[in-house]
Amino acid sequence: MKAIFFSTILSAVIAATLLSCNSSENNSNNNLDNDTAAVAEIHAVAENDSTPVLPTADTINTNVEQEKVQENVDNFSIAPVIKDYLALKNALVADNGKSAADAGRKLLTTLKTVDMKSVPSGKHKEYTDIAADAMENAEHIGDNAGKIAHQREHLASLSKDMNDLIAMFGTPQQLYQQHCPMYNEGKGAIWISEIKEIKNPYYGGEMLTCGSVKKKY
Repeated sequence: MKAIFFSTILSAVIAATLLSCNSSENNSNNNLDNDTAAVAEIHAVAENDSTPVLPTADTINTNVEQEKVQENVDNFSIAPVIKDYLALKNALVADNGKSAADAGRKLLTTLKTVDMKSVPSGKHKEYTDIAADAMENAEHIGDNAGKIAHQREHLASLSKDMNDLIAMFGTPQQLYQQHCPMYNEGKGAIWISEIKEIKNPYYGGEMLTCGSVKKKY
């Protein structure tokens, strides 16, 4: 009887042990499956994050355009404007109203064709104001070939515009600000010259050497 009892107990223990092992194995397999799925998800996210974003054609074109604009700004110069102004001034030194008118029209065209994108953004408004006044003066000089006294009146105002532009943007060449104390009923007027020697554009041959150098640019 005791042998049967012990045999029954032993069978129950073995059965419980086997059941426990099967349960652990199933849990282990489930955990392994869950871990594998998690790792796969992490890899998928990493692959998506590391995918390079290629620039579009529009982005490339925009960047190129911005670089061109910046290059134009960095290279902005009033040299063409100064060149035309000096030609105008020298025509009046020679008492040549017709050549002064031609130079005035050339200067007007040069001012009108300045690319505003090339003007530094912080100086747009100031430049626009000065350029508008300079264009008005150049236009008057260009339209009055037979009225040299009127041309010289506008040269006085135009010379102030040139002085302001030089102060803003500098000049690639050495220039001089010169002054005639007698012009405009003794109120005086300045002009810009490429030479230190006085050659007065307000009186021409009448008083060619009247004036003085006020400063060098």
